[in-house]
Formats: sequence, C-alpha cells, structure tokens
Amino acid sequence: MDILKIKGGKPLEGKVKAAGAKNAVTKLLVASLLSDKRCTFYNVPDIAEVEITVDLCREIGSEIQWDKSAGTLEIITKELKALYIPQRFSGSNRIPILMIGALLGRTDEDIIVPTTGGCKIGKRPVDFHISALEKLGASIEFRQMKKEGAYFARAHQGMQGAIITLPYPSVGATENTIMAAVRAKGTTIIKNAAIEPEIVDLILFLQKLGVTIGLDVDRTIRIQQTRQFQEVEHVVITDRIEAASLGLAGISTQGRVFVEGAEHSHMITFLNRLREVNAGFEVKKDGIEFFYKGPLKGGLHIETDVHPGFMTDWQQPFVVLLTQSKGVSVIHETVYENRFGYTDTLKLMGADIEAFTQCLGGKECRFASQNFMHSIVVKGPTPLQSKDIIIPDLRAGFAYVLAALLAPDESNISGIHYLDRGYEKIVEKLSALGAEISRIPSPESGIKPLVKALAGAK
Repeated sequence: MDILKIKGGKPLEGKVKAAGAKNAVTKLLVASLLSDKRCTFYNVPDIAEVEITVDLCREIGSEIQWDKSAGTLEIITKELKALYIPQRFSGSNRIPILMIGALLGRTDEDIIVPTTGGCKIGKRPVDFHISALEKLGASIEFRQMKKEGAYFARAHQGMQGAIITLPYPSVGATENTIMAAVRAKGTTIIKNAAIEPEIVDLILFLQKLGVTIGLDVDRTIRIQQTRQFQEVEHVVITDRIEAASLGLAGISTQGRVFVEGAEHSHMITFLNRLREVNAGFEVKKDGIEFFYKGPLKGGLHIETDVHPGFMTDWQQPFVVLLTQSKGVSVIHETVYENRFGYTDTLKLMGADIEAFTQCLGGKECRFASQNFMHSIVVKGPTPLQSKDIIIPDLRAGFAYVLAALLAPDESNISGIHYLDRGYEKIVEKLSALGAEISRIPSPESGIKPLVKALAGAK
C-alpha cells in the first residue's frame, strides 16, 4: 500500500473545500435501493468508502453512473439481480448490514450479507439492528460460512409496523430500522433514535423519495408505509469530520485555513470547544475560517457523546491540538470502548498522555468498571518528533497526519488505505495549504486490493 511522506513545522494557510459526508452518502446509496426510481446525488466525495459501496450496489443489480470530477452520481435499481453479497466484502465496511433493512421490503427471498467491518475502535454489535428488524417481522440468523460468517435475513410474510425503542441511539441501528420501516405495513415509531445530521439528511432524502417520515424533538422518528416512489435529486451534506480536521490543521500549525462548505449548525459543540482552548474561528456565508490567535489553553474536560454532543470522530485530532495547549485536559470516551489505542504512537512522538480505565467524567457510560482504557489525561504543550507511523484506523490516521505536520523532520506514514476511506484527495488539499506532503504509490491500486486490505484489518 502507498506511503505518505510529511515534513512538518510549517503553518498551513489558505482555502480548502470540505467534501460530501462519508457517513451520509454511503447510507443514501443504500436507501436508494428501496425503490426502482432513479436517484441523482451531488457533492459525492471520491473516497474508498463510496467506491466500495458502489461496488456492493452493483453486485445486486444497481446501474450506476459516477462522474468523480463533478461529484455527481446517478443510481437506479430496476430489479434485484442478486440477494447475496459475496464474502470478499466481509469486514470491508459497515454497509452490508444496512442492506438488510433496505432490501427486506423489495423481496420475500433470503438476503445474505457478510459480517460487518470498519475500523478497530471497539465492538460494533449488530444486536440493536437485529432486534429492531425482528420486531418489524424479519427473521435473521447468523451462520458460519467458509472462513467468515454471514447474516441470513427474510420477511416471507412481509413486515409490519411497530413501536421500537432502541437501547442506545445507535446511528447504524436507526438507519437500518428507518429503511426497513419504509415498506412495513402501517406506521413504525422509533424511540431513542439517533438524530445526527447524517440521519436528518437520510430523512430528507426519503421524504423526497415519497416517504412520509418525521422527526420529533424527543428522539422519536415516525415512518408510514410507502408504496409509491419518485425520482430524486439530492445534495449530500458536507462532512463535518473532515471540516473539523482541516480546521484543526490550521490552528495546530499556527496558521489560518478557510474550510469552504463547513456547516455551522453541524459543528456547534466543536466550535464551543475551540473557543475554550483559545483557538480562533469565524463563520462566513460559505464556510468557516479557523485560525491561531495566540497561545492555546488546556484545562478542558471533554466527554464524547451522540449528537448533539461532542463527536467521537472529533476527539483524535483534537487530542493533537491539546498536546500543543498549555495545561491539563481530560477526555472521556463514551461511544467506543477502544478508541485511544492511537495515543501510544503520539506518546512515542513526544506527547504526554496517560490512559485510564475509570470514567473521568459525569456522563453515564456503558464502559464503567469494564477495564477498557476509555479516558485519557493530556498535558501540554509538548513538542512532537517525527516518526515512522502505521495507521490503525481512519480517524487515528488524520491525527497522525496532524502530528506529523507539527513535527520538524520527515515522517513516513503507512496504512493510508484507512485515510482513503474518508478523506478525499488529502495530499492535494494539504499541499494547497502549504504542507510538505507527498504520496509514494504502491504497484497495487484499485478496488480489489483496497477491499482486501480493509477486510484483513478488522
């Protein structure tokens, strides 16, 4: 796989455009499978996660035209040509499990999808998904197949609307349940649902598709059965994780970066934390400008949470910022139990970080007394040194890129197929801001080695 070479120590300056949201567009592609109508998406990022999802949809019969340079993708699934997702997709990402909800209403045959995958940041149990789908009338079982397992799902008698209360506002379980409910008879009510901007974007798309669907203020989503669908044009929301990452790159390097497309309403909690650390930002009509305005102050206490809380995907680059901030800060991870493994490499680079199994915060936490290192204490400022680095997961990957941008000498970063999952043209974007960064290509490229790499990194 390719390697990134980064020589740090330079402030980043300039303008960069954030891409469409990985966590929105991939789910929208799956949701398009609910109907046989043409769906056209704009602001589609050219990233590996979309590439894999497109390949998944084509496996079952979708016709797709993707203009990567224009960021436009058309998809239509007139008929389901296959209901079996091959085992080569096992572990490549979390999309296959979502296909169950989208396809249950279009067929009474068995749907077979491989096990879920993604980054090694903690367990991603599908029991919330399965329990909700079973309440709608689906039958789902796990079977061992060859080296990997697969989920067999069916709804031979059709699905029936139900009242479903999720034990935790899981984004994936909410999306799966919403899609299954679209064709279920009657009305489905989902309580304690996730309400992330990506969920709202899915709801808006489904409403355009012809679905009667609403979101109440108490995390309740109501969906009525839909039989008639229509063609859709939809603009994918901006990736709030990439926007935050690029903004932090500008602040941490003591520069100034304008992130075009950064959406203020999606980043309120993040921006409040920036103000607490004495970082600068200015909201403008077409984006947000992030800048260094003086010494950074630590002393923050951050607890990750579901939206509208502080995103778990924001904490990794924010930790790098805290290594450059004067004082002691605490971060309590309440979403995934194994998300601080990346800090070992930051410590090798010179960061002063200590991990704890205790809940260092007041939020109710599912990981209390379970011996997971899910809290850290960060002391700063500390200079960071260049290292040879292997990326363990997507968001840790950008944290390492950011740390390398702060280190004075050259760092070599491998495992960048993880970065490719969620960051579009990262080398080009950072180079345009003045970073000394280059990508040394591997002889292997394309979707097949990428799927293989991601599946092997479960």
